[in-house]
Amino acid sequence: MAAGLGTRLRPLTYEVPKPIVPVANRPVMAHLLTLLAKQGLDEVIANLHWFPETIERTLGDGADHGVELTYRHEPELLGTAGGVRNVRDWLVEGGDDFVVMAGDALTDIDVGAMIAAHEVNDGLATMAVKRVPNVREYGVVVTGADGRVQGFQEKPDPAEALSDRANTMIYVLNREIFDYFPDKPDPDFAKDVFPALLEHDVPFYVHDTGAYWNDVGSIAEYLQGNLDAVEGLVGVEPDGELVRGSADPDAPGANGLPESRGGLPAGTEVDGRVLVGADVDVGEGVRIDGPVVLGDGCRIGAGAKVKGSVLLPGTEVPDRGYLVGAIAGIEGALAPAAG
Repeated sequence: MAAGLGTRLRPLTYEVPKPIVPVANRPVMAHLLTLLAKQGLDEVIANLHWFPETIERTLGDGADHGVELTYRHEPELLGTAGGVRNVRDWLVEGGDDFVVMAGDALTDIDVGAMIAAHEVNDGLATMAVKRVPNVREYGVVVTGADGRVQGFQEKPDPAEALSDRANTMIYVLNREIFDYFPDKPDPDFAKDVFPALLEHDVPFYVHDTGAYWNDVGSIAEYLQGNLDAVEGLVGVEPDGELVRGSADPDAPGANGLPESRGGLPAGTEVDGRVLVGADVDVGEGVRIDGPVVLGDGCRIGAGAKVKGSVLLPGTEVPDRGYLVGAIAGIEGALAPAAG
């Protein structure tokens, strides 16, 4: 599902769709395609609406990520379930079951384990859920002891919450699910389809996952997702060279690791982990306290200090400037060039 507007991630999504916003210097959807390919799911279709040409230009036919990627445009947004119904012909062509997931979330979930659980449950749907510390921020799923879904609560007060399992919007579905889609142009899974299953007493289940999951839906979540990727807390492949500073147990020279500066000058003070993109220019006397992401073509001026931040491509920190706990970028740098 790659058609949304990504409004909570503005201003980043004023010029690019959320699936193309970089995490650890790679589009978040590229991480997902690589994840699916590694688990043997190599036929993928994406619904597009917001800047569709940007997604197609960036990801192409998916071959660079190990998948065969097809697209379906939505001139008008059709809702989460409506977008899936719009590609029903493609989905059911290959068999009875298929996987649906958001194309703009950061995760390293074992999709194969989820498919296996779905086959054992023998229900019409299986949704991946993640236990969360703050239920106020999520729609939570109420289940029985056997994992069968009994109901939902949308961002409940903690004192009234009946569950701490958040819906990750990762589903394994049987083709018969389409029998329970309402006759409306923009149906939603959480508001329409899953309540219809409950109403008709159709069994469907949760799959608890301990995998990393972050929908990178807000600026704070996006920043944290990048820093987690640099720290190795999520199983993704960053783009760039990882420099490990003095406080990192895997620092250069430690445990037999080779010295590596990722193009940073020898005099750069590095503490923690720093992901260094291509053509980064760092001045004299700079200090970087990781985790930090330096996008392609960044410039950090002499004497500047950067800590716990993401520098998007082409960003410049002035001489003696500070950047702490922030995302820095410049207009036009995220959108790939046409042609």
